[in-house]
Amino acid sequence: MSALITNHAATDDMDSIGTGRTILIVDDMPNNISVLYETLTRFKYKVLVARDGKSAIEQAQLAQPDLILLDVMMPGMDGFETCRRLKRADTTQAIPVLFMTALAETIDKVNGFNMGAVDYITKPFQLQEVLARINTHLALRGLQRELQVANALLEQRVAERTESLSKALAEVEQLKNKLQAENTYLREEIKQTSNFEEIVSQSKAFGKVLRQVEQVAPTTTSVLILGESGTGKELLARAVHNRSSRRNKTLVKINCAALPATLIESELFGHEKGAFTGATAQKIGRFELADGGTIFLDEIGEMPIDLQAKLLRVLQEGELERVGGTKTLKVNVRVIAATNRDLDKEISDGRFREDLYYRLNVFPIQSLPLRERKEDIPLLVRHFCTKHGPGIGRQIDVIPPDVIDTLMEYHWPGNIRELENVVERSLIISSGRKLELGDWLRRKQSVPKPTGLITMEEAERNHILAVLEHTRWKVSGKNGAAEILGMIPTTLDSRMKKLGIQRP
Repeated sequence: MSALITNHAATDDMDSIGTGRTILIVDDMPNNISVLYETLTRFKYKVLVARDGKSAIEQAQLAQPDLILLDVMMPGMDGFETCRRLKRADTTQAIPVLFMTALAETIDKVNGFNMGAVDYITKPFQLQEVLARINTHLALRGLQRELQVANALLEQRVAERTESLSKALAEVEQLKNKLQAENTYLREEIKQTSNFEEIVSQSKAFGKVLRQVEQVAPTTTSVLILGESGTGKELLARAVHNRSSRRNKTLVKINCAALPATLIESELFGHEKGAFTGATAQKIGRFELADGGTIFLDEIGEMPIDLQAKLLRVLQEGELERVGGTKTLKVNVRVIAATNRDLDKEISDGRFREDLYYRLNVFPIQSLPLRERKEDIPLLVRHFCTKHGPGIGRQIDVIPPDVIDTLMEYHWPGNIRELENVVERSLIISSGRKLELGDWLRRKQSVPKPTGLITMEEAERNHILAVLEHTRWKVSGKNGAAEILGMIPTTLDSRMKKLGIQRP
């Protein structure tokens, strides 16, 4: 919209106020553009010109002017819509916009401010007013930028200080974790004061096992404890440690089957900060933690074959490096290992190193299954009643003979661990001071012995039952029935349902 620009001569005596900053003039009237262009360039502003809203938006995005003078009444896209789009775009929303208009209605000014404009210049306008308003808003814009820079510097300094404090806290946390870890193991050791801790037995056969513990404990010899799951291999390991000259040092335990293969090395030998993704701080490994004491490697048969060579080096040389580190560390650790696997078969199948086996198997101890020491069942039942009764709120004074007889007749595939679970469940359902045995014992699903020729389906059913008994009804996973039968677990489940085979 055209407008008369007055007081042209009044600008002649003003000092030069331009700073070389860029102003975009958006107007559809050549006369207005010409006068503004002449005035602003005279005061050393760099001036860009747009005749409509679309080209104004394009120039603003490319040139990034310091301020925009925007006419309201333009053909096509008016000033209000142009301003709205400028403020909506991330690249131009911070540029101050001054509307130029002959409209004097308050509602028009309110609309302009709602669109994001910072000021209004009413036509016909005075050049002194135009220059003053431009200078004012450019100064404000400059202060805003200085404030942004100052805020950025402050945030950077805060981030640097935070990082420095985080590093210091990480070091403190590392020391704290080491002390806590040592204290945890020491408290665990202090809790066990008797010679054989929670080992309860009157069995002559198991007495021979305990005598082996007494014989090997005072030495520094590596011990390999063999036996089925649930037979108390960890208790035997702790007994060896507590009767050794290292009993005042730390007993560190690690279950090789409980950790992913990618974490076992870090757990055993530790790692340096940045050794792998997620290694945000240095970590002390279990061997370092056990220096001067004993480490118990449970389920050693599950250790990955590529890690076994590093373990062999520690056993032979007493040396290790943390993951991601180059410094060789010396450790003095007695090793006790345990497994329920047949390591001879594992060696034959290429899953266990023969040299590591001989290094560990210096003094083997065979832990007995419960079915070979059934005379211990009455003692164990009483022991578990005393152990778990207070926590459940039960005090058992009477254990009926028929309960003991039932427990003695059972085959205990889960060994002592299964017996403990059965006793704890029985305590829960016992209402008085007499132990009540629930129907917790698994009944064997017998494999019928064929008396003559049988069908293919019967033969299949008998074979599947035999394999399930062998695996203790473990269907899937490593050494499960599906793996032995060469079947997919879901296929085996389907066959079991079809043949009427149900877990006892």
